[in-house]
Amino acid sequence: MAARIANWEESLDELLPVRVDGANLLIATWNLRAFGGLTKAWSTQEGASPKRNFTDIHLIAAVVRRFDVVAVQEVRGDLRALRHLMKVLGEDWAFILTDVTEGKAGNNERLAFLFDTRRVKPSGLACELVVPIEQDAGVPASELNRQFARTPYAVSFFSQGQTFTLVTLHVLYGEDPGDRVPELRAIAQWLAGWAEREFGWDHNLIALGDFNIDRADDPLFEAFTSTGLVPAPQLAGLPRTVFDDPGAEHFYDQIAWFTKGQKHRPVLTLESGAGGQVNFVHHLQDDKTLTELSWRVSDHFPLWVEFTIPAR
Repeated sequence: MAARIANWEESLDELLPVRVDGANLLIATWNLRAFGGLTKAWSTQEGASPKRNFTDIHLIAAVVRRFDVVAVQEVRGDLRALRHLMKVLGEDWAFILTDVTEGKAGNNERLAFLFDTRRVKPSGLACELVVPIEQDAGVPASELNRQFARTPYAVSFFSQGQTFTLVTLHVLYGEDPGDRVPELRAIAQWLAGWAEREFGWDHNLIALGDFNIDRADDPLFEAFTSTGLVPAPQLAGLPRTVFDDPGAEHFYDQIAWFTKGQKHRPVLTLESGAGGQVNFVHHLQDDKTLTELSWRVSDHFPLWVEFTIPAR
């Protein structure tokens, strides 16, 4: 097991940029499938449940510690896996998360941010986004007649002289792609309005998470970008899940922000540079099926963007 983890660490050295104080900031998003229970063993015996074990947590931790902040979706009510992950990451790492979302649509999920306290610190703001269903609030009931199935979560951070606010969410999948459009349009409208109200703070505002967007040319993508959110171009065309077929990729997970030239909305003072995904299938599948791998690690790939710290 130790050799497997060490080999994975070496592979990540080649896949991901190095964190450099005063030079860059690495932000990632990862939907960790049903991240709740844990089998307390280094290997999972046939028929055991849950499938995820201590080795899997170390493999996940090897990815997480390469970033400064990671937005994590699908953390469950059972925090055993998260607590063990934090032990592996060590005392320099911390987390902020929501309570579980009740109800069938909420799926007993939490939203979380994991961050390296040596590089990033919370700057004060932590809130769940609640939409007033009123015409004058910009979200008419005809478009979204309820609260979000899983309430989006915003937290502001401070790092290397820069303040940035991350908003993460996991959009309701629903029975049909059309079920997702109201939530996507509502979050886009809410973010645009919030950005305008917060313009005086001049904070970097970044949306990231699992938006359950099927393709880059469908109504879901249009709803997501309807108020000016621009997905990170570095991530265009990359597969999001272990089950994606070449040429038929989904675009569920996104990292996005408002860009220069958009009125009354704060844009990034951070310059985006490299970006990508961590495709762990080749390195970690071994003799497992993709389905088994999805329960051991995840069905989604981590997505990341490197931001350059502006010179003072």
